[in-house]
Amino acid sequence: MTEPRGVAEPPGPISRDFWTFWIGQTISKLGDSVSNFILPLLIFKLTGSAVNLALQVAAQMLPYLLFGLVIGAFVDRVERKRMMILTDLGRALMVATIPALAIWGELPVWWIYAVGFINSTLSIFFDAGEFAAIPSLVSQDDLVTANGRIQASYSAAQIIGPLIGGALLALIAIYDLIWVDATSFLVSAISIALVRKRFNTDDETETDPTTIWHDVREGLSYVLKHPVLRNISLMMAIVNFVNGGFYAEEVLFAKERLHATDSQIGILFAAGSAGIVITGLLAGKLRKRWSFSKVALTALMMNGLGIFIFSQMRLFWPAAIIGAIASGLGILFNINTGSLRQAIVPNKMLGRVMSIASVLAWSAIPLGAVLGGYIIEATDNVAAVFAGIGLLTIVIPMVFSFTPLGHADDYLPKPDRPAA
Repeated sequence: MTEPRGVAEPPGPISRDFWTFWIGQTISKLGDSVSNFILPLLIFKLTGSAVNLALQVAAQMLPYLLFGLVIGAFVDRVERKRMMILTDLGRALMVATIPALAIWGELPVWWIYAVGFINSTLSIFFDAGEFAAIPSLVSQDDLVTANGRIQASYSAAQIIGPLIGGALLALIAIYDLIWVDATSFLVSAISIALVRKRFNTDDETETDPTTIWHDVREGLSYVLKHPVLRNISLMMAIVNFVNGGFYAEEVLFAKERLHATDSQIGILFAAGSAGIVITGLLAGKLRKRWSFSKVALTALMMNGLGIFIFSQMRLFWPAAIIGAIASGLGILFNINTGSLRQAIVPNKMLGRVMSIASVLAWSAIPLGAVLGGYIIEATDNVAAVFAGIGLLTIVIPMVFSFTPLGHADDYLPKPDRPAA
């Protein structure tokens, strides 16, 4: 059924559509959190290799480099809501193949990598659509608050998921927990279908004489020419390259350095999400009190300090607390950079700009993860590698504070004033 056009209602952060969307995505993130905890643990049990753990991360990140630019432009040319529903159905099917093959006793490690690659490709479609949908549901003044609430609720789900998963490992096979993620994608699809508002403005899905490649070039040119967007992407690419080894090897660190059990690894993942909840709820207040540069760059430097301290831990519970703080500070940076992009970029370009930003920032993760895995295997010292990652993460935002990121608020569009 065609959705009504005309004058849209002023969006608000607590509208029915916002909360419908939020509930579905929170449940979906609950399923994701179970898989994010289970899959690296499963690969570690199957291989015990730092390189194999790195290959999982590389498989998940590689689609951003290969397809991100084209997918972002495509998302800006289609009905985003319909596309997101179909993407959710595809992700549910792919994730379900892992426990299905395990039941038949035919689950090779390479298929886990393949599912990660395909699922990540589908997620690029979905995430680009979601990024562009949020400004349709809330006003510009409430973007940081809304994104903070969304991130906090997502992280609350990510606290519950590993805790439930760790407890259930004593009762059911590790593969069976992945059914939770497959089901959560179906819930997400239903929730999006129930949202009344369109995720496109009226002029976005009209016949467009331009080609996909024209849109890619237009979006890429927009990002590279904008001083703030260009420097955000460059800084995040460097940070993600440096942190690739940390993302991939946390399970290895927990097993070898902290001597954690499977359930404790679930607690470690949950603790990181708990830190994200706190900073997600505070993001709006912090941003309204201080500038983007002070909040985001300081948070990233403190995140690096947290990683360094975490690398020196030998006891599980102190490490879990430090890990929670570091994760929260890292996501505080992400919330602010994402909200800044949403405020700067025209809505009709949000999908491709989101994907372009992801390509520029995340394409460095596979190389960083694999390089970090090889360095850890060569040195047999995961703690020293983590310490180096933390120190570099402190230095990088210091350097970028001397670029336009040091005064990014100067580039924000001025809010429209209503006529007297």
